[in-house]
Amino acid sequence: MNWFFHKIYWGGWMSLHNRRRKALLTSATDPETSKTRILWGLGLLGFTSLYREGFEVVLFLQSYYLRLGGKAVLGGAILGLFFTGAVAALTFVAHRRLPYRKMLILTGLMLGIVLLVMVGEQAQEMQLANWIPTTPIKRLSNVLPAWIGLWFSVFPTVETLAAQSLAAILVIGSYFLARAHTTPPCQDEAAVILGHAPDCPMQTLGTGQNKPEKCPKCGMTLVERR
Repeated sequence: MNWFFHKIYWGGWMSLHNRRRKALLTSATDPETSKTRILWGLGLLGFTSLYREGFEVVLFLQSYYLRLGGKAVLGGAILGLFFTGAVAALTFVAHRRLPYRKMLILTGLMLGIVLLVMVGEQAQEMQLANWIPTTPIKRLSNVLPAWIGLWFSVFPTVETLAAQSLAAILVIGSYFLARAHTTPPCQDEAAVILGHAPDCPMQTLGTGQNKPEKCPKCGMTLVERR
């Protein structure tokens, strides 16, 4: 899944949307193209780039609504809309270039924490159902507070901690394995989409031409930075 995200979603899916956006903006200079058609195109492009995440958020909020009630979900939604509005204001009003790559890395770390919580929770449920044994660790029982188990599903048992450790090793290992196989030696994923990396030889070779050129160092097709 980590390899698929880097190879297909991050590289292919986002570059596809960028190409469609550039094509729409280029067609805006054509006098035969109506503004209504361009607006519809940009609107549909925005919808296709966000609808999957939107549906996932709705399902996520519905599950919490059933567990915690409407007040908790409403408060969280308002808080999320506030931060979304702050990002929109910085991007569209203040014209600030946000560190998107760092934001994606931070999101990935948060998803990794969520994964560990889910693994610990499922392991404990399997223990309660007597599907796997329960081996308590007495030294940790007096150290770990109750809220650690409630919020982060960290329990002082060998089975739950072993499952979470295995999940962490798999995620971290797959991340470095994916980077070793997908990242070119002279640029990163952001440079593939946005243009040339500062140390890439294509910075001075092949720029300004109509069709994309291939990097002589890594063989990847590059586009000129706008």
